[in-house]
Amino acid sequence: MGQLSVTLLRFGFLILLWVLVLSAIGVLRSDLYGTRVLQRGRGRQRVADPDPRSEKMANLSRATTGVKAGSISTKDPAVAHLAVTSGPLKGTVLPLGSAPILVGRAGTCTLVIDDDYCSARHCRIFPEKGAWLVEDLGSTNGTFLGGRKVDDPVPFHKGDAVRIGATTLELTD
Repeated sequence: MGQLSVTLLRFGFLILLWVLVLSAIGVLRSDLYGTRVLQRGRGRQRVADPDPRSEKMANLSRATTGVKAGSISTKDPAVAHLAVTSGPLKGTVLPLGSAPILVGRAGTCTLVIDDDYCSARHCRIFPEKGAWLVEDLGSTNGTFLGGRKVDDPVPFHKGDAVRIGATTLELTD
């Protein structure tokens, strides 16, 4: 091997070593400082001026699923909120609409739970055919509805408890 080849090989290994060190620092930093939570709720006070893109997406979603506007409702009209009854976010209440609620550690989820036993995209709570369903999205530690592990989408009624790690969720009025 020539002198140039050996020098290039050394620089290649040096770059590889720095990539390894910087990625290890990134992992340590995310473990120490947790998940970055995105700010939500900007512009929700302006009900009279809806975002045309979100209305377009809602119409497209309705057209592909065959659901008319305003036709999704729960069997129990008293169910209107998802409440966190235990865990780090105890007391948090989310209003329910026709959109699914994604629960997990990722900042893009509707309900962000910073819990070691919660996956990035842990579960989904969504309306279908007049009822609310809960579905596990392949989480590591599982989603439990009333003490039973959720594998497929199962009905989620008022008063039922969904447990994700140390967090418990319930449908309320």
